[in-house]
Amino acid sequence: MEVILKAADPANLGGGCFMPPLKAFIDDTTITCPNEDETHRTVERLDILVAWCRMKFKPKKSRSLSVRKGKIDATTTFTVANQQIPTVSLEPVKSLGRWYDSSMKDTKR
Repeated sequence: MEVILKAADPANLGGGCFMPPLKAFIDDTTITCPNEDETHRTVERLDILVAWCRMKFKPKKSRSLSVRKGKIDATTTFTVANQQIPTVSLEPVKSLGRWYDSSMKDTKR
């Protein structure tokens, strides 16, 4: 996965990122980009690279969260493998035993 992430990193493609937008742990990947266009390009590049490796993403198991001016933007959506990634607002996600929703608080069990 490290080779795929390095190949998809915008900094390696001449992008102007100050922080690496891709974080990964085992088989989980997080993309953090400063704007929507860069996020779309990064997701698209990852999708191409993963398909080239004969693997595929599972959009149903993924979640997206877009924050604009400090507030959650529920209108922004992302797609991978021609399928829309559900937003955290629509489908909360369980991570490390805790549920996360659009409030981004982990106090619910």
